[in-house]
Amino acid sequence: MTNEPTIKEVREAAERIKPFVHCTPVLTCSSLNRMCEAEIFFKCENFQKAGAFKIRGATNAVFTLTNEKALHGVATHSSGNHGAALALAARWRGIKPYVVMPENAPQVKRGAVAGYGAEIVFCKPTLAAREESLATVVDHTGAVFIHPYNDYRVISGQGTAALELCQEVPELDIVITPVGGGGLLSGTALAVSALSPKTQVIAAEPKRADDAYRSFHAGIIIPSDNPDTIADGLRTSLGDLTFPLIRKYVRDIVTVSEEGIVTAMRLIWERMKIIVEPSAAVTLGALLTKAPQFSGKRIGVILSGGNVDLAHLPWIEKTVEQ
Repeated sequence: MTNEPTIKEVREAAERIKPFVHCTPVLTCSSLNRMCEAEIFFKCENFQKAGAFKIRGATNAVFTLTNEKALHGVATHSSGNHGAALALAARWRGIKPYVVMPENAPQVKRGAVAGYGAEIVFCKPTLAAREESLATVVDHTGAVFIHPYNDYRVISGQGTAALELCQEVPELDIVITPVGGGGLLSGTALAVSALSPKTQVIAAEPKRADDAYRSFHAGIIIPSDNPDTIADGLRTSLGDLTFPLIRKYVRDIVTVSEEGIVTAMRLIWERMKIIVEPSAAVTLGALLTKAPQFSGKRIGVILSGGNVDLAHLPWIEKTVEQ
């Protein structure tokens, strides 16, 4: 796919991936509604195959490949969720997956990627190191590179979560997603703008990894430089395919402190009794600020994933340090 995707590509992706992925539930929580002073509908991609929304884009990309293209397998770089998703999608297609991972990726995500059958190559935790290692893998294997987010097939696949959300919960005032590389955000914004034009799409991002916020307001991509945030899935920079879609369809990007992310994550665990990772909790973190733009609104929240290292929960580490 070379042209900017439309709702047509999102609908086609939904049909393509339907036999493989879950249509995840939408949950509500009255206590969180009261705390945020809004009516919130949580699209629970933490219950998705491979534990995150990433399986949608990865599956769409893998199953759009011709047999000839797919012959030598697929490769990517990922901090974990996209790598696991691509490995699982490749298993369904019966082809070999290769995943380049930063050496500081959480153990739970390393284990998941390996468990789905990927061959893992570790690298330094920088974008340059990821890309250099990936180029070597592709050169040696002939595998097709499936970018974690900067790929229209991936973007269209990620948009299917919002497609399901809008079909289940009409007349939302706002839909909010996390933003890292922008695949979920751009796919969501694309789908929502077509299905519910009056609905605003807003992104939430860690303050310590605020490259999307700065890029959005500057009008040019400002890459992040090895940001230090607990939300490990949101450390990547925007891509040249995701950024124009975000500028076109997204209303605003808000940033959340590390403390705000941890507080939101713990609240979701305690009040909703579900497991989400820090990258997913950044959305509720934004709503808990009670910004005027959220007050009294019907808000769809995409909880992006639930892949958590249970041996290193942030509130436990904090307690030990004190």
